[in-house]
Amino acid sequence: MRSKDMALDYMERALRCLEEAELAFSKEDYAGTVRRSQEALELASKAILRVSGIEYPRENDVSPVLEAEKDRLPNPIIENLEAVIRLSSELASLRGPAMYGYEIEGIPAREAFKKDYSLEVLTEVKKLVEIMRKALYDIL
Repeated sequence: MRSKDMALDYMERALRCLEEAELAFSKEDYAGTVRRSQEALELASKAILRVSGIEYPRENDVSPVLEAEKDRLPNPIIENLEAVIRLSSELASLRGPAMYGYEIEGIPAREAFKKDYSLEVLTEVKKLVEIMRKALYDIL
């Protein structure tokens, strides 16, 4: 029962992260949009892994586990797995720069991400999180 509770909590927080990503976008905080989108996708992915009984590392990028355990995932996730893995890996690598910028190069976070890219990320993450949300509730 605790795994189900945890999975639901992760998904609720993923949806909240998406709301915050949308707010960041509306305020032209494109780095914040990318960061909160990454967190939403991470939490939603971990919700699916948890409810599927799959152990995952306490890291931001769970794409290797998703790939390794794909046969144990719900069909809607498998159908979108390539996009989830690609975006999870990409966004995990941008998590730090989305918060701190590129410190060595002297590029602040507010200049590191452009509107078009952040909108693309937000749109794709919203789609994938919704697929994961539906899959989670179908399992529960």
